[in-house]
Amino acid sequence: MVSVVHSLRQSNGEADALSQLCLGLPEAAAARAAAALALAREAYAEKVLGTGESILQHAMGMALIVASLDLDVDARIAALLFAASDHVPDCSERLKVSFGDTVAGLVAGLHRLGSLRPLTRAAAGVGEVRTDVKTQAEILRKMLLAMVDDIRVVLLRLASRVQTLRFLNDQPGALREEMARESQLIYAPLANRLGIWHVKWELEDLSFRYLEPDTYKRIATMLDEKRSEREGFIVAAVARLEAEMAAVGVRAEIYGRPKHIFSIWNKMRGKDIDFAEVYDVRAVRIIVDEIRDCYTALGVVHHLWQPIHGEFDDYISHPKGNFYRSLHTAVEAEDGRALEVQIRTREMHEHAELGVAAHWRYKESGSSVNAGGAYEDKISWLRQLLSWRDEIADSAEWVQQFKRAALDDTIYVLTPQDKVIDLTRGATPLDFAYRLHTDLGHRCRGAKIDGHMVPLNTPLANGQRVEIVTAKSGGPSRDWLNPAQGYLATSRARSKAKQWFAAQDEAEMLAQGRSLVTRELQRQGQSQANLDELAVKLGLKSAEALFLAAARGEVGMRAIDVALRGGAEALPPEPEIHTRKSRAGDSRILVVGVDKLLTQVGTCCKPMPPDAIIGFVTRGKGISIHRIECSNFRNMAARNPERVISTEWGAQSGAVYPVDLLVDAGDRQGLLRDISDVLSREKINVTAVKTQSRGGIAHMGFVVELMDKGALKKVLSLLHEVPGVIRAERR
Repeated sequence: MVSVVHSLRQSNGEADALSQLCLGLPEAAAARAAAALALAREAYAEKVLGTGESILQHAMGMALIVASLDLDVDARIAALLFAASDHVPDCSERLKVSFGDTVAGLVAGLHRLGSLRPLTRAAAGVGEVRTDVKTQAEILRKMLLAMVDDIRVVLLRLASRVQTLRFLNDQPGALREEMARESQLIYAPLANRLGIWHVKWELEDLSFRYLEPDTYKRIATMLDEKRSEREGFIVAAVARLEAEMAAVGVRAEIYGRPKHIFSIWNKMRGKDIDFAEVYDVRAVRIIVDEIRDCYTALGVVHHLWQPIHGEFDDYISHPKGNFYRSLHTAVEAEDGRALEVQIRTREMHEHAELGVAAHWRYKESGSSVNAGGAYEDKISWLRQLLSWRDEIADSAEWVQQFKRAALDDTIYVLTPQDKVIDLTRGATPLDFAYRLHTDLGHRCRGAKIDGHMVPLNTPLANGQRVEIVTAKSGGPSRDWLNPAQGYLATSRARSKAKQWFAAQDEAEMLAQGRSLVTRELQRQGQSQANLDELAVKLGLKSAEALFLAAARGEVGMRAIDVALRGGAEALPPEPEIHTRKSRAGDSRILVVGVDKLLTQVGTCCKPMPPDAIIGFVTRGKGISIHRIECSNFRNMAARNPERVISTEWGAQSGAVYPVDLLVDAGDRQGLLRDISDVLSREKINVTAVKTQSRGGIAHMGFVVELMDKGALKKVLSLLHEVPGVIRAERR
């Protein structure tokens, strides 16, 4: 490696930088890094970024930060060539030939994230007053991860932002404040969740310094005023701990831990306490070899000094959501001063300092064969971490969504105004329209993705910009509710479309009932009758309820006539029983002793062959057919036994019958899709679906159309075979 550095050196400073860049790399890898630096110098020349910083200076600073994270040589090369897409001809092919597919992929990923710059700026509320800054920043942080295939791209982006803030130290102005606000809102929380603490702390401290200079200086001054006293206290505490740890036979590395100004201010603000009450201004860290040594060290600390009540946390037994592990305690020295002590193993310390970046050290050192189970465990944890399982957002629905779903189950798309919208993977432009506004979904007639017209059932992908084409008026199509056509993938959108059709059906029934009642009033010469009073006489709440009851046949014209005359008592309305006319016609049901009567299959019990059935004569709707054991039928028969009539099944050629199916299953992603696949394969028409989840169990109701009990038995058997299904039965 020395020969490589020497041959490319142009100055002592550059040689030192290249040496730091190649630190820990074998000679072959160092040669690749040196070649990348030569290409960067050639491509960038004297060009500068929008911040005024030299591109070459930014690339080198970014690469040194990446090297401090102990990332592999590919990541360091990608940092040097972060802007190659804009300055190297045939960039992708040239990088693949010179440095391999991985480097080309990392540089391409950085370029894609660079396209999000207007979004991160908007999310931070730069240039405008926004009411949804926190919500948009939260979604955008998730989008940053969702848009990359390699987590190193995000680490590179964080390194780039740290370098930018360092450069802006001597560049006061609006740009510095904008970068600081964006870093504080988006990038520092992202570094925190990835467990890269020293990157997080530097982003926070620099942003705080630029945004709140007076507060920053005040806290820095308070720290400086007591620096010599504090340092003397720490030196004595470290010496005492070293002696005690040696006495109990535990090898330990002990040193004073630096305190970050933003975290001090945050603690003062969060706990509403004074600077003197921040216990961890004086702090030491103890690094040991084994977990059992952590608890031995804890015993030593508590033996030497008095523990402060309520200031002990065991993150080894109960790690944080990002797998941070350590023992934290605060003690009171003999003179009354507080001291915070952190105790951890070397492995825990590496993770605490580098977070997910530590995983690439394993990959670089020889794959999982050498690293054993620890490597696989860490990669497994990385995947788990990226599911954001420990997030706490503004709404309970959001929390539940991200506790159940991995990151890959969500996509992030843009409105024409660059607002980020999160949707379930597989969502379509129609789902997007309904997510923005219900009326926009109803009136949607077309969609553009990145400026190109697409079908409304096109699945959306991360980062696409979606524009909805609407009609001035109108509503959804019933085709949208057909699962086989794939127009709507989200339950929210399907529910909104169904509500629209339900409202239309009710409006139609209202109009029909109003016409029936108005005609009857005209026939009786009572056109000016008070409809609300008439409804009350009939046991109904309002005129609208009267119209609906008349349209459904629940209140007949004779009952209205009696109520108008005020003579005999008005007949009470029957219980509300929604019925549906048979598709197969009246020939499938025979009414004993009577021919050619209108029959309706009662939706309360949905009989089908060969159920034992019975008929009930309704007012104005013919005969409703029920199962003999139907509770609604028994109630009506008890009140009006004279209206019961014997029925039996007639010819069944091609007839289908609505049937209620109930399914209980363990709630999981893809459950509804798997059940729908079973019904689709059997060519079973589904006319309604209702789902509800409680306590991890999904309770699902389906209305399907079947020919007979043989078909019912088969579909129930197939549903029981769906993974996770606990119960499947006819209601």
